[in-house]
Amino acid sequence: MSTTGGEPVITSYGHAPTRTVATDGNTFAYRELGPKGGVPVVLFAHLAATLDNWDPRIVDPIAASRRVIAFDQLGVGAASGQVPPTIEQAADDAYAFITALGHHRIDVVAFSMGAMIAQDLVIKHPDLVRKLVLTGTGPRGGKGIDKVVGTTYWDILRATVTRSDPKEFLFFNRDAAGKAAGKAFVNRLKERTADRDQPISTKAFRTQLKAIQRYGRSEPSDLSLITQPTLIANGDNDRMVPSALSEDLHRRISGSELIIYPDSGHGGIFQYHEQFAPVVVEFLDR
Repeated sequence: MSTTGGEPVITSYGHAPTRTVATDGNTFAYRELGPKGGVPVVLFAHLAATLDNWDPRIVDPIAASRRVIAFDQLGVGAASGQVPPTIEQAADDAYAFITALGHHRIDVVAFSMGAMIAQDLVIKHPDLVRKLVLTGTGPRGGKGIDKVVGTTYWDILRATVTRSDPKEFLFFNRDAAGKAAGKAFVNRLKERTADRDQPISTKAFRTQLKAIQRYGRSEPSDLSLITQPTLIANGDNDRMVPSALSEDLHRRISGSELIIYPDSGHGGIFQYHEQFAPVVVEFLDR
């Protein structure tokens, strides 16, 4: 923690207080950290994620120089309301949240389902987003995205049998390096001990899964509409959102940059957080 003008600046995600903001009868829960001023960086989270699912080794380096905001989707964690049945509606909800905080220009760092929501947001509100970081994701209608339901339930079963966190199976390879990275990631998520978020309900989780399935079976979006500087990243063996779809995004978003991390899965950015975090910071500050 540092100070600016006598006011403490929180730069550790583990110490960021949980706040709420009301919009149209709903209440969003969010955490905010980093110095005030400038264009804020808004984080869009993955399937089943609450505020407690952001890797502090990625958030904290960004918050060292930028205002960072993470939020719960409606119907998730400490937020009120219901999980939206479609990714498009989730993007509308995100827009309501961002504008309720008074922001009209943001940078986006998004992972997995969150990066699907971010794509819909930037297409519908191009003036809102300045820069875009899309990780572990694919385009609307991308081949294989609709298989996420089967993959997810199978890995939850495997995790249950081995008494592990499902993310160790869903996000990481099951080789020695992947297993070690998975356990390290899960342990980092436990570093925050106070003011923890509420886990997602089974009903909300299933609604999100169906929304991703619909997204995968939808007509493709016109990604040529995305003209913002865009950074795309993934592991080379993503079982949830096939890695080839990151390359597809790269081809379809003009001028985008692509990073594929070797020997890693859906959570490649978490396995390679020491390499990824400074790249994101440089990209956003460039």
